[in-house]
Amino acid sequence: MKPSLIVIAGPTASGKTALAIALARQHGGEILSADSQQVYRHFDIGTAKPSAEELAAVPHHLISVVDPLEPFSAAEYQRRADAAIEDLTSRGKPVFVVGGTGMYLRILLHGLVEAPGADPELRAELEALAAAEGREAVHRKLAEVDPETAAKLPPQDLVRTIRALEIHKQTGKPASEFRREHAFAPDRYPFRMYVLNPPREALYRTIDARTAAMFRSGLVEEVRALISRGYAEAAPMRSVGYVQAKAVVDGQLSVDEAIQQTAQETRRYAKRQLTWFRKEPGALFVEPPYDALLKA
Repeated sequence: MKPSLIVIAGPTASGKTALAIALARQHGGEILSADSQQVYRHFDIGTAKPSAEELAAVPHHLISVVDPLEPFSAAEYQRRADAAIEDLTSRGKPVFVVGGTGMYLRILLHGLVEAPGADPELRAELEALAAAEGREAVHRKLAEVDPETAAKLPPQDLVRTIRALEIHKQTGKPASEFRREHAFAPDRYPFRMYVLNPPREALYRTIDARTAAMFRSGLVEEVRALISRGYAEAAPMRSVGYVQAKAVVDGQLSVDEAIQQTAQETRRYAKRQLTWFRKEPGALFVEPPYDALLKA
């Protein structure tokens, strides 16, 4: 019999980590991260990894486990998460899955449709287009054939933009339509998913404050050090916060401009996260205070 998972999901800066630590300590459990950026080593400040104190309070899994230059996919996340769950279950530990990466949670809980394989020729062509004309040019191509998927992806997300164009080329259908037609598999684990849903203005204030704190805590210096170690082209360097901090290092933005842009993009990301979770089967939205969950 598979273990029942407690999933704490929600937008960035909604308080997932603090609640998960409280729950795990209360029930003697451990935390399995579902964050696509926190898996990478060395990218710490901009990914809002749990602090040393938080990591010491409760064992965490799948944080800082991948070299930044190592390819890492949702399928690989599923494989490693399954192994962690098996280990925790064998030790009698309740599993608290915590994170805001919707695709990681979906593939862990439900599995994922078997999509067409990569198209190296098309991928090379689109990467060349991005290098010559910018990622926006590739995003425009996607908008022409799959406006629904394009609306969900920022132009800077070249990997997912190219993937959607690959699916369209190989199936003749927009990726959004293909994924709807090929439903996700039945649940892989029994679970309860709680989506933290603070009031929007309160969430945005928290995002603004946390963004400023990241830059005060040395995000630009972290990026400078990462570049010196050869990670300028690593996947997490393309995430919100790192893009803007790198622009500061490159002399393209002031720190104040970077903070403003990062906060704005993070707010947009939080909105997309909530939209995603509203479509998740079985998701229970909860508003603060979250005391009821601690008493459940």
